[in-house]
Amino acid sequence: MTYKSDFLNVLDERGFIHQCSDFEGLDNLAAKREVVGYVGYDCTAPSLHIGNFLSMMMLHWLQQTGNKPITLMGGGTTMVGDPSGKDETRALRTPEEIDANKASIKGVFKQVLSFGDGNKDAIMVDNADWLLKLSYIDMLRNVGRHFSVNRMLTMDSVRLRLEREQEMSFIEFNYMVCQSYDYVELARRYGCNLQMGGSDQWGNIVNGVDLGRRMGTHQLYALTTPLLTTASGAKMGKTAQGAVWLNEEQFSAWDFWQYWRNTEDGDVVRFLKLFTTLPMAEIAKLEKLGGAEINEAKKVLANQATALLHGRDAADAAAATAQKTFEEGGLAQDLPTILGKPGDGLLSLFVTAGLASSNGEVRRAITGNSVSVNDTKITDPAYVASDADFNKDGLMKISLGKKRHALVKCR
Repeated sequence: MTYKSDFLNVLDERGFIHQCSDFEGLDNLAAKREVVGYVGYDCTAPSLHIGNFLSMMMLHWLQQTGNKPITLMGGGTTMVGDPSGKDETRALRTPEEIDANKASIKGVFKQVLSFGDGNKDAIMVDNADWLLKLSYIDMLRNVGRHFSVNRMLTMDSVRLRLEREQEMSFIEFNYMVCQSYDYVELARRYGCNLQMGGSDQWGNIVNGVDLGRRMGTHQLYALTTPLLTTASGAKMGKTAQGAVWLNEEQFSAWDFWQYWRNTEDGDVVRFLKLFTTLPMAEIAKLEKLGGAEINEAKKVLANQATALLHGRDAADAAAATAQKTFEEGGLAQDLPTILGKPGDGLLSLFVTAGLASSNGEVRRAITGNSVSVNDTKITDPAYVASDADFNKDGLMKISLGKKRHALVKCR
């Protein structure tokens, strides 16, 4: 489909679009470069994850096509807890935990957005500024009266929990009211007219569009992306170490680079479009690569995505480490490193290094001939490190398969 606006054309050709409340209306607004769009991010952890990277890229392209992005920190909504996609109530965070998470999260946005005081510069706001000031009765009378409980019960975040007979607390039930009111406040304060998010947020977002109409704002719009899955159907963003976090402290630039390098063949082109700023003409050239050459496209993906989020120096260092480790058979110093000593059991070393989640997983990998020490296959689950395993620099390389490696430094 061809649009009048650069914004929707870019999102469409790169695969971001799933649903929109009014394509024609949003396209007309974007063609005049008058979109003020936001995405909300709750502060449930010290870092955002790979799923959030997708919506961050939507904000990036919004700004690159001449419109204004808003990142909304959920200092208020995190106190409620979003039930979307959850089978049980989220743990309630203390105000101190929320503030610490919020401070940790903020920095990542500067990698993909340009902040400032200009007309199209990105801004960051916090819904605690208005949600925490509302009295309960005022919220019920001024906002709650616009919501139909009958309709709220049909929303996926509520309906699926009830169908599975899983409890939903009253505080969670109110989350969509808070999120909808965020949209109204952003419209009033900053002229916001677009909310974006994953497809699981569709119900909450269109509720905000409807609430804006009922409370007298200008026309509001909704736009969502498809939920991320890999070519094999698995949920994207999971590794042996857990979630793929965006902060360096939770997930190193090296691990981030490796995550993209290990992309399934069928996902490479799609991820190049979504998670890099590489021109479409360059992506088209990479799309033609087949067979073993697809690995070169995976390296481009890893380099581009890592440079975008962690900087070019970090991406180059990760690529150099990978080349030395995988292609030259060397022992790169930039691999994840743990402390160990002769006599340590191999199973515990693999778990400590994050290469496996349990001793049982390591045993199964040994049975599958997938475990190595210094590039030598290990067949005995009872193997312990020896003096001979550590080189003159006191380092030993442990490997799970061909792509997961770590160093053990003798203490």
